[in-house]
Formats: sequence, C-alpha cells, structure tokens
Amino acid sequence: MKRLIVLDTETTGLSPAEGDRIVEIGCLELLHTRKGESFQQYINPERDIPPEAVRIHGISNERVADQPRFADVVERFLAFIGDDPLIIHNASFDMGFLNAELARLQRPPLPMSRVIDTMLLARRKYPGLSASLDALCRRLKVDNSHRVHHGALLDAHLLADVYVELVGGNQLSLDLGSGESPPPLPAEHNPAAATTHPFPQRTWPIPAVDRLAHQAFLARLHSESAACIWLTAEPPSSSSSP
Repeated sequence: MKRLIVLDTETTGLSPAEGDRIVEIGCLELLHTRKGESFQQYINPERDIPPEAVRIHGISNERVADQPRFADVVERFLAFIGDDPLIIHNASFDMGFLNAELARLQRPPLPMSRVIDTMLLARRKYPGLSASLDALCRRLKVDNSHRVHHGALLDAHLLADVYVELVGGNQLSLDLGSGESPPPLPAEHNPAAATTHPFPQRTWPIPAVDRLAHQAFLARLHSESAACIWLTAEPPSSSSSP
C-alpha cells in the first residue's frame, strides 16, 4: 500500500532568503486515500513573528517561546516523512523553507522530484480558476468552515481531502473510514485483471520509440497523481502480441 505524506508549514513571512523561518510543521499520512498517523510541531523560529503573519496563522511569539527549535525536531520530522512522496500545495514555498532550515544544519535538501504539487494539479484540472486551498475546498465541497486561521496540521487535513477529490479518490474507495480494501475495478477498466478483449491481437511490432514515449507518459501520470495503475499491470506473455 503506497504511503503519501501531506505536508504544510506556517512561517514568519514569505522569504527564507530574507531570514523568515518556520513556526509550525504539520504532516499527515495517506494510505490508499485513507488518513493515517500525523506529525505536528510548533517551532521556535529564533526571531520575532511579524503581526501580519500572526493575523494569518494566529501563532504569536508567546505561543512558540518555549517550543523546540527546528534543529531539535529535525530527526523526528525526517523519520516521519521517510522517503515517501510529499503532497504539498504551492510546493515551492514550503520546500524553500524546509530546505533553508536543513541547509542551516548542513543537511541534504529534500528533492522536488518527490513532490506532488496540488496547486499544479488544480490548475491543470481547472484552468483559469482560482487554485487556492480555500477555493478548492469550495469547489470540491470539502468543509473548511472551521478554518478561522491557517494551521499546518489543519491545512494538511484539508489538503488531503482536496487531493483525494482531485485524483478521483472517492471513486477508488467510497468509504474512506471503513478500513476495508476498495472493491476491485471491473476487468475492462483494470489492465492487470483484463485477460480477454473483443479486439484482435496485435500482429505487428511496436516501434521502440513508441514504447519509450508510452513509458515516459505513464511515468508522468504517476509523478502527478501517484496512482497510475498501468505501471502495475502484468506485462503481456510471450505468446501474446509482440
């Protein structure tokens, strides 16, 4: 079962290059579209939090004065996310802050190649429409009425629901909390289960360039949605078409 990590941060401002720091990290694991364990930590940014930032996330200097520094929680944070794909909304923002914190500790950066950016997914699915988290909650009927302030773990929960809707997760599992495996797809929609089809078998070879282009297309689908079932389909047997 594939494990995904939905991640969000709250910060003192917009630019780590100008000295802004993380004040909260929230992570939530998704196991085949079902929510699992979570990680949440307020962080002492070792600098003042400007009033305009407090108005956004409600985290004051007093709230984090006795909280650990990023250096104190980095091991637990990295252990929680492991090597699993990261689902982040507007990923360049959060990854910029996380990698700035890791650089301060002379740690290797988290690669963007492991990120699924839901803002990009939303812009592809709804071109020309707002791709903010609030707008997506409204459009996809995700209840965010309790979101008075931004909060890293709260936003991770909302983003998990948004992500599931964006990739059609409710079609994969109609009951996210049942604990039961989702029903198998009909054979005509499941390449791994299909054994026969009404069309004659291919009798001509597929050019190598077409095979490579097809594999690249499937890899891109998997990178964007982490749910490309064609990559797990059994290859045709040697007795089938070339």
